[in-house]
Amino acid sequence: MKYNFDELIDRRDTGSLKWDVPENELPMWVADMDFRTAPAVTEAVAARASHGIFGYTVVPDEWYEAYQLWWSSRHHFEIQKDWLIFCTGVVPAISSIVRKMTTVAEKVVVMTPVYNIFFNSILNNGRNALESRLLLKDGVYEIDFDDLEEKLSDPQATLLLLCNPQNPAGKIWDRETLERIGDLCVKHHVLVLSDEIHCDLVKPGEEYVPFASVSENCRRNSITCVAPTKAFNIAGIQTSAVIVPDETIRHKVNRGLNTDEVAEPNIFAAIAPVAAFMHGGEWLDEVNQYLWENRKTAEEYIDREITDAMAIRGKATYLLWIDCRKVTLDSADLCSYIRKHTGLYLSNGEEYHNGDGFLRMNLACPRKRLLDGLKRLKTGIESYVSEKK
Repeated sequence: MKYNFDELIDRRDTGSLKWDVPENELPMWVADMDFRTAPAVTEAVAARASHGIFGYTVVPDEWYEAYQLWWSSRHHFEIQKDWLIFCTGVVPAISSIVRKMTTVAEKVVVMTPVYNIFFNSILNNGRNALESRLLLKDGVYEIDFDDLEEKLSDPQATLLLLCNPQNPAGKIWDRETLERIGDLCVKHHVLVLSDEIHCDLVKPGEEYVPFASVSENCRRNSITCVAPTKAFNIAGIQTSAVIVPDETIRHKVNRGLNTDEVAEPNIFAAIAPVAAFMHGGEWLDEVNQYLWENRKTAEEYIDREITDAMAIRGKATYLLWIDCRKVTLDSADLCSYIRKHTGLYLSNGEEYHNGDGFLRMNLACPRKRLLDGLKRLKTGIESYVSEKK
């Protein structure tokens, strides 16, 4: 590989949310990577910083062009410039859109387990989360379409919050599934808000399908949130884009984002995506190759060494969803126990709803660090089982 992803970089004392933990702990929870970003991004940010003046900034034409070119070449989706709106982040965009496109006490449909912060964006804004539970069959998650349609047909349901690809299970929704979702939402007058932030983190040779690219129903009845922040490890720069093909919906979303004051970039927020999308493709390809090897390493280790756990196979994201239901359904207790007794800090599956008995592990780290985490996971689970007998 051209880039060295085996380097163990010390992130302590850098103000890191992930690494602000005691010395003996190994954090493998929040979704950022322990790799330096693409050199092109670092160089672009450093060049701008060297100018020494950090005044108010605008979104340049290059920002729009970078998104358009990337989605056209990487994801076979032609985006018009007018469809793109800058936002400071996917979560701020989701929260703003929930506020603008729904009213208090209405219901937002989510298919669980799903990214836990979705519930913050729904509940903190006085809306109700309406869960349609995904079905786990032979280690693969599927949509219960009968249940989903029942939830979408609720007169109080006005928005579906979709995760594509799916976090935490790493599922890439295929075109037929997305089209069926889109048709049901049009039938029941439910707008689709698709979080596609993990779209570039996929198994080599696999492709994610942009929801809005699937059909006319999907295009005209959707809002899509995207960003380079997961793929290029630049979440701290706070940058994203909202794609809204329909003019009427776009006007409302634009007003909401501006009302909430999340539609203006900081000095690096437009520069970093341009550098990433225009010059970071080779780096990202190598990252995905390395991450896939990490996933295979983790899956095989768990299969071989931890008989009471099962790794859910996924083809997207760098997050591993681990089924520990043979050990306990109380994943909060298990997660806390493992952290206390081994220092391994994972995410508790209960936070994702419909995740009782599951843990989420972040695999985006050097392999030596991953192996350390897997050994701690084995030790923690074995100790937990022994102590609970």
